Parts: sequence; structure tokens; C-alpha cells
Amino acid sequence: MSADGVLLQTDALRKEFGGLVAVNDVDFTIPRGAIVSLIGPNGAGKTTFFNMITGVYKPTSGRVVFDGTDVTGKPPHYVTERGIGRTFQNIRLFKEMTALENVLVGMHARLKGGIVRSIARTPGLRREEREAKERARELLALCALTGRANRYAHSLPYGDQRRLEVARALATAPKLLLLDEPTAGMNPQETAEFTGFVQRLRTEQELTVLLIEHDMKVVMGVSDRVTVLDYGEKIAEGTPKDVQGNARVVEAYLGKAAAAAMAGT
Repeated sequence: MSADGVLLQTDALRKEFGGLVAVNDVDFTIPRGAIVSLIGPNGAGKTTFFNMITGVYKPTSGRVVFDGTDVTGKPPHYVTERGIGRTFQNIRLFKEMTALENVLVGMHARLKGGIVRSIARTPGLRREEREAKERARELLALCALTGRANRYAHSLPYGDQRRLEVARALATAPKLLLLDEPTAGMNPQETAEFTGFVQRLRTEQELTVLLIEHDMKVVMGVSDRVTVLDYGEKIAEGTPKDVQGNARVVEAYLGKAAAAAMAGT
């Protein structure tokens, strides 16, 4: 799987809640090193799809393979340790912790200090803590949060909270970064800056990125490929330009009447 350039693949991935099919047998691939966007109207199943990839939900059926390993239905900590990091549609920071502490929490899966070393305060543990704090400050700087290390998360402006959540996700040392509505609530300037930031993560950090995003300017500006869900089904996939002109995509977003009106103009 990993040898052919595909970092993540889902085969007929499906999630049912009672009688409701939220994600309907979706086949999906993410090439290594790509920025891929997952779009669709509200309720299309995008976040449910994210939650199956990251282990929050167990699929009803289908398979998720990440970097050659079958991670279907594995718990979130297992998926994180394999190399998938994520942010959330609704910011989930530890509001009463500082920015630095939030990033250190993200590093937990990568630290080796156990109970005995923590009690004994061994030299190895102290060195690991120093290195972790240094790395955390580097990630804050990468996310344009220099000087915010000791600020409580709840006191940061909205855009900074979004970037802090990315810094915490990066602290898990991911190969694949999942961003769920990262520009939601941002003003145009913040959105433009964040778009450039995502591109730098790919080039400078050699990350692969999967993005759920409603802002089509962001999607069209940053994506190598776009996949469209509607009512849990994949209805289109291709380059941003291909998807933008797809009649089923226009209909899903605007409705049949509006799509027909556009076609007639």
C-alpha cells in the first residue's frame, strides 16, 4: 500500500446510525504528499468520515488502511500513534492550560517517561522534558504563535486558537494531518494566511493534508484533489477545476432549480 504512493485508502467505508446511512460505501485514497479536500453540503457525512478514519467511530463495514497498516475500528490513540493527527470542527483546546501546555499534551503519545521515571525524576526524564518543551516552542513558532506560550488558551483570539489546535496536532508527529473546518469563523485576512500556512506544512514539514472546508476559495486555492460527498455518497472527485464545473456538485450545493437556472444562463 505505502509503496505505490498511497498514504491512506478506504474501501467501501460505511457508517450507519440506526436506520440512517451517514456514509455509504465510500472508496477514497490520499496520495502521499498531497493536499486533498473533502467537501459537501451540511450533513453530507464529512465529519463522520473523519471520525471513522481517526478511530472515533467504528465503521459499520468497509476498511481503512493507513501507510500499509489496517487501522479499521482501532481506537483513537492507536491511530494517532500510527501517524494521523487532527483538529476539530469545534475547537477542543484545554482552555485553562497555557498554549505551551496544550502542545505538550499533544506530545504525550511520543514521550517515553513512565511512572517509575516520573517519580524518580531521572536525568533521562528531565532531558526528555526539556527537549519536549523546546519542540513545543518550535511548533508554536511554526504556527505563528511566538510569544503566546504562557497565555491561557481561552484568552487567545479565535484565529490563534485555531492555530494552537494545529500546533497540538503537529505535536503528535503525524504523517497525515486532518483539518476539520479550519477557517470557520476566520476573517478574510486570517483565512488567506491560514491557506498559505497549510501549503507550507506540505512543503516544509513534508506533511500530507486532508481538509474539510466550506470556503471554496480555500479549497480551490490549496487542493491537489477534491472529493465531494452528498448524503453520505461520493458524487464527484477530481481536480478543483473538474469538481467546480460538475453538474451534480452544483446541484448538491444549490438545489435542482438553481442548478437548472445556471445551466440555462
